[in-house]
Amino acid sequence: MTLLHLCFYSAFTLSALGLAFHRTHLISALLCLESMMLSMYIALTMWPIQTQTPSSTLLPILMLTFSACEAGTGLALLVASTRTHGSDHLHNFNLLRC
Repeated sequence: MTLLHLCFYSAFTLSALGLAFHRTHLISALLCLESMMLSMYIALTMWPIQTQTPSSTLLPILMLTFSACEAGTGLALLVASTRTHGSDHLHNFNLLRC
């Protein structure tokens, strides 16, 4: 395993651990999701360079598009929940109530 792979794996793992353990605010959960997507994007972008394939893949651009859509949806949910509940604390949300 090269140092580059170790950096990407550790960045993704730290983001996943941050998402698992620091779930007090919705904005921190969204930031952890975005850092996971960023580490996956960089890893997918560097993959053709590591394997020395001459063609570039479309997968990183597609993933970047979905990541932007996910960020927009997350920010819309953040604004809506802050307006209805008054804060972005996740313990204030009752997901079982309609």
